[in-house]
Amino acid sequence: MTGELICAIGDIHGEAGRLDALHAAIFDHHRLLYPEARLTLVHLGDYVDRGPDSCGVIETLMKLEGRDDLTSICLKGNHEEMMLDALIAGETDGMWMRSGGAETMASYHRRDFPEVPKGHRNWLKSLPVHHILEDRKLLFVHAGIAPGRWPELDEQVALWTRARRFFDVTQWDNPALEGWTVVHGHTPTGDFCQDVQGDPPRRINIDTGAVYGGKLTAALFGPGGGGAPVFLHA
Repeated sequence: MTGELICAIGDIHGEAGRLDALHAAIFDHHRLLYPEARLTLVHLGDYVDRGPDSCGVIETLMKLEGRDDLTSICLKGNHEEMMLDALIAGETDGMWMRSGGAETMASYHRRDFPEVPKGHRNWLKSLPVHHILEDRKLLFVHAGIAPGRWPELDEQVALWTRARRFFDVTQWDNPALEGWTVVHGHTPTGDFCQDVQGDPPRRINIDTGAVYGGKLTAALFGPGGGGAPVFLHA
């Protein structure tokens, strides 16, 4: 089957080993079920902080972008935003360090980097906050959107929102959102399982708390389009 297999991956937070395992499961799924389809990976942000190897996660994601056999898209999360702000300000004891930045810097020191390399900083600065597929009515974002203002997109909402109106799809009364599915992370699910709201799905949360004892989750949207996604975990 030709077309595009789209795989969204939730919050990683330094779990480099789990990211490698989830990528391997995705590659197997692609090879076995959709070998002729183009594979697109959409990573939803929060690559750093709290977990053991944020440096390794960033290196893995940067290498993926150089591959010709797939497309890898990496969105910015609020933890990347905090990291950049702290690095620019030269902070050593601010909000970022208290939110997992200490573990991130430790991961660089273990790899003999005295500081975050310039290439990593430039990569973080380049990250977009949304990925939109108009033809399939799929919107990928780290935290969420303001439903009443769609298709207007606000960067701070995309990085930080936990608004009740966003989480309750019954309140999405904006006709412009009809038929759209928003895939996001940012807010760990209470039971460490993906949260799918609506039938067909309107909002899908795949932050399943990988760094808190849950799993790293991917939502796979097959080349045919339509229907609920398949979920893989590591």
